[in-house]
Amino acid sequence: MINPTRMNLITTKRRIAMAKKGYNVLKRKREVLVIEFLRLLKQSKRDRSYLNKLMLNAYRSVTIASAYVGDFELQSTALHVPEAERISITLKGVMGVRIPEIMKAATIGKANYSLMSTSIAVDDINESFTKALDTVVDVAQRELGLKKLVLEIEKAKRRVNALEYKFIPEMSRQSKYISMRLDEIDRDSFVALKHVKKRIAKSGGGK
Repeated sequence: MINPTRMNLITTKRRIAMAKKGYNVLKRKREVLVIEFLRLLKQSKRDRSYLNKLMLNAYRSVTIASAYVGDFELQSTALHVPEAERISITLKGVMGVRIPEIMKAATIGKANYSLMSTSIAVDDINESFTKALDTVVDVAQRELGLKKLVLEIEKAKRRVNALEYKFIPEMSRQSKYISMRLDEIDRDSFVALKHVKKRIAKSGGGK
């Protein structure tokens, strides 16, 4: 048990005050992160649903183009379609948490083939998958952010619980114990002083 001194009592009370401040800050941080998580989750569900529709439409355009021009021409045309541009990842801060933002480094290049020599259905494929790719980037950004937020929310929750249920109660018990012991010491000192004064008075030392 901690040594019951006035300095230790002051130190313990200061630690309790700091812990309560940290508890309030962490609780607020957790609330803000949860709000951000719910916002991203709502957007992610919406984007996922939209992406599913885009992918269905994109693969439907492949089926239609295949029926119009045949698989061989479709595969030959695909060789002239440029690869998707690279993406870049930046980080934004939310209550000290760095959440990734994903962006395409440049606009997706247009297909490198002539519309005069191919069906419009083939160009529909490029357009459909380009739209789908844009949404894939959005979905990936949201879901990366969600994963990061879940980890940070759990971390904040553990710290809040540790302060609320362990550290602050333990420090409060120590403060109470020190105060109680100091009161006992003061009472014992007072009684001892009165006893000494009585003895001095009886011996005539008080004249």
